Order: sequence, then structure tokens, then C-alpha cells
Amino acid sequence: MMTRYQSAGRTVTGKVRAHNEDAILLRDEAGLWVVADGLGGHAAGDYASSMIVERLASVPRQGNVIDFVEAIEDELQRVNGDLLQSAAARGVDLIGSTVVVLVYDEEYMLCGWVGDSRAYCYEDGQLRQITRDHVHGVKDDVTQIHHATPTPSPGALTRAVGAEPQLFVDWVVAASRSGTQFVLCTDGINKEMSDAELDDACRRAQEPQALVASLLDLAMSRAARDNVSAVIVRLEE
Repeated sequence: MMTRYQSAGRTVTGKVRAHNEDAILLRDEAGLWVVADGLGGHAAGDYASSMIVERLASVPRQGNVIDFVEAIEDELQRVNGDLLQSAAARGVDLIGSTVVVLVYDEEYMLCGWVGDSRAYCYEDGQLRQITRDHVHGVKDDVTQIHHATPTPSPGALTRAVGAEPQLFVDWVVAASRSGTQFVLCTDGINKEMSDAELDDACRRAQEPQALVASLLDLAMSRAARDNVSAVIVRLEE
């Protein structure tokens, strides 16, 4: 594949959490980038996010972009089943993670997600969120997973890898135009900064390495209540 992009990524523990339950993946050679956020407060969140990244790191890119997307989704389905089995074996309710993935194609970009890890597209000087958080109502600082109860808690996740027997991944198509920049991030980013601040950071930093550094420096200059992770992909000529 001819690379028409630059990418950069970084993940840090933050100031409050004891360890990092986020995981990131940059596969420039395959045109695949991933951010996963293990569910804090549940057993082995880092195990769940690491499993997602390790499995997707080995998915071969064969055929066309739709074939590759189907292979990614099949692998996430297998991870979902394995996490359910691991939780049962350990006698815990849940071992889970959110995930957001970005796939490159010359004609268009494809973004898939489960949960509240986000993808933004910065194009023509304007930032927009292209994912939609799988949460009930307004999310607070504590990530919870919603099981089938009549009245889910406000802000509870309605989807996660490892939460239910059947996994549903949402996908969205975005333009594959020179100069477009994508931001994949865990909620450790949007807990610490507004979309307006993220937009300003994208405007100021055109290079992926510089933007990653700017975002993580800003989050770490504040409360950094959660793990903080971001992957930036910039399309070029």
C-alpha cells in the first residue's frame, strides 16, 4: 500500500489511576489505527484493551477495504467471546473495553467503534466528532456498563467489547482528502478539554507528533483523572 498519511500516538496513565488500562495501535503499513479503553472499576480492564490491540495487530490486510473491515469486525467478535469466557472463568461480572478503529482507503476512510472512545475529523479548518458515544444520557466521570435493566444509570455505557454475547460495531464513512486529520482518543482526553479546545489544538498543530504532544500536555496540566490516550492520522498528497 502506498502510504499517503502520517500518524502518531501516545498513551499515559494520568495523575489519578494506579495503572494504564488504555492501549493503542498504529499500523501504518496496513492503514489501521486503534484506541481501546479498558473499563475502569471492572476486573482486568488492561487485559481487555491489550487483547483488542494485540489481536487487531495480527489481522492481515487482504482483498479490498471492505474485506479488511469485515476481518477486523470478525476479530472483535472473537475477542468479545473470549472476554466473556475469561470473566466467567474468573467469576467476575465483566472484563471489557471500548474501542475505536480507523481504516484507510484511497477513496474513503472507515471508522468503527464500540463504547465512548471517540474519533474526530478535522477538515477545512473545522473539527467534528464522527463517532457517537454509546452511552445513556449524559456521561459523568465514572464509566459504568449498562446491563438490561428498566432504568439504566445516566451516562452508563450501552455497548462495550466483552459486555454482551453479541457485539455490534457501528461504522461511519469519512472523506479521504489531503490535509484531513483524524483524532482517535479515549475519554481521558474529552474529560479534560472541550471540543472547542480540541479544535484549537488541531488548528495550531498540523503535524501528528506535535498534536499528540499538545493534547497530552494539556490533559496532564489539568486533573488527568483518567488514563489519557490519543492517535492522530493526517492524510497527505
